[in-house]
Amino acid sequence: MKTNYRNYFGAIAASIVVASCGTKGLQFEAEPLRLGDLPEKNQDLSEDELKSWSHADLLTDTIPGMSVNRAYEELIRDQEGEIVIVGVIDSGIDNEHEDLASVMWMNPNEIPNNGIDDDENGFVDDVYGWNFLGDIVEENMEYTRIVRDFEKIYGEDQSEASDAEIKQYEAAKAEYEKEMKSTQTNYNRYLMLLTNMQRGEEGLKNAMQVDKLTLETVREFETDSTELKNQKNFMMNVMTNAGENLEEVYEQLNEAKDYFGGRMDSHFNMDLYARPKNLGDDENDFSITVYGNNQVSGPDPKKEDAKHGTHVAGIIAADRTNDKGAKGVAQNVKILSVRAVPDGDEYDKDITMAFRYAVDNGAKVINTSFGKYFSRYPEKVEEAIKYAAENDVLIVNAAGNDASDLDEVRVYPNDQTPENETEIADNFLNVGSITPAYGKAMVSGFSNYGKSSVDIFAPGSQIYASTPLDTYEFLQGTSMAAPGVAGIAALIRSYYPKLSAAQVKQVIMESGLAFEGEVIVGGDPNNTADFSELSVSGKIANLYNALILADEK
Repeated sequence: MKTNYRNYFGAIAASIVVASCGTKGLQFEAEPLRLGDLPEKNQDLSEDELKSWSHADLLTDTIPGMSVNRAYEELIRDQEGEIVIVGVIDSGIDNEHEDLASVMWMNPNEIPNNGIDDDENGFVDDVYGWNFLGDIVEENMEYTRIVRDFEKIYGEDQSEASDAEIKQYEAAKAEYEKEMKSTQTNYNRYLMLLTNMQRGEEGLKNAMQVDKLTLETVREFETDSTELKNQKNFMMNVMTNAGENLEEVYEQLNEAKDYFGGRMDSHFNMDLYARPKNLGDDENDFSITVYGNNQVSGPDPKKEDAKHGTHVAGIIAADRTNDKGAKGVAQNVKILSVRAVPDGDEYDKDITMAFRYAVDNGAKVINTSFGKYFSRYPEKVEEAIKYAAENDVLIVNAAGNDASDLDEVRVYPNDQTPENETEIADNFLNVGSITPAYGKAMVSGFSNYGKSSVDIFAPGSQIYASTPLDTYEFLQGTSMAAPGVAGIAALIRSYYPKLSAAQVKQVIMESGLAFEGEVIVGGDPNNTADFSELSVSGKIANLYNALILADEK
């Protein structure tokens, strides 16, 4: 497939001396990226390739990574830059993780664990950041809260409700009923699969007088019993499609059942009231700005609810020098942890306060790998985004995982709406997700997109990074794409501190690699579009080119 890239740097000299970026003696000895016909990358990657594919270089590896390794080898090397604080607003971070402990921000004006607000910012012992959720883990979806509160206030008489309230309630109730029904159906499905599998395994073992089933022995088993024939067919289907390791199949089915069961217990449970029970704060009162605690990994000693945030932090800045786990995109970074995202939808108040806390404590980049489709106080969050812009802070946001066109569907947070493409601020970078399969299957099937509302794409499928208690896992989502770009932004701000947040955003968008061809959208082979039409830039974020372009600013 013929591939062209916009903003080709063919005129850039092989050796560039940085004179105006504020760093000391940083030099590039770089050949410009040279383009040609690149084949699609359809074959499976090895385990090692998969663990680091997001750092690969498209031109040398035909893997659509962000050229991170090449940038370090050819551009950055051992050059020093400024330390950049990156705020991670998320579910919490395991700040003791072997790959993160050395890169965690520590409040220089706070004496740990003395019970005193040493820096007088209102937050006692906020050494690594702040936890605006307190002991909350499971929460409702926002549409559940809207339906619950509206019906509690107005009952069946809606005459006192405003038109806007009624419109939001009706939309929220429709979404609640749809999602609740879908979740109940999925729960029942996995429960039935587990039940049938247990009966089938037990029945065949007894009939065959064996301790373990294999695909071969089940296939060869003959019986006149209709029930056993049905069990044989069922188990043949399971072992052919899910594998012969039945323990793993049980584990996967139980995880799915527990996930959907958990959603019914928390996401749709109108009697949950997690906030008053576990935090004691009024989500409607924005005058109260200090609440929660300093436990940035959350209340669980096993830190399971901090998995998402720990993974995000690792993608950005996992220690690049310790030969453990995985390397982050950025060096010279300190991660400031702000816990504000529960298992469920985040509260607008918590996100508002989290933005302001990160800005006030020196973050120059903020990663926001969360989002929702209903909001009670969007104007408050927008004010916080503008506050970040006023303080020269770049926000890197995950576009979302519903394969939706955000030019038509509003998501929160974002810097514009489907009705108004004008951005509320120039410091908000919205990121979609791609896979390692360079070519038509490059866009992640789950990724949201939008010609006006998504700015750029980055690796987000099968990303290997840190998870709690010194472990590592592959996770995927636009939640994994955004921190890769946040890492690029942090490196630009480290080596080019004179560039503003708006300039860094523009550099990242302009310097990306533009795949000009059709891609599958939403995972449906029958639904294709030009990649250039799925985002503002039509590009994939690329660290190598971003550093070269930043040098020209």
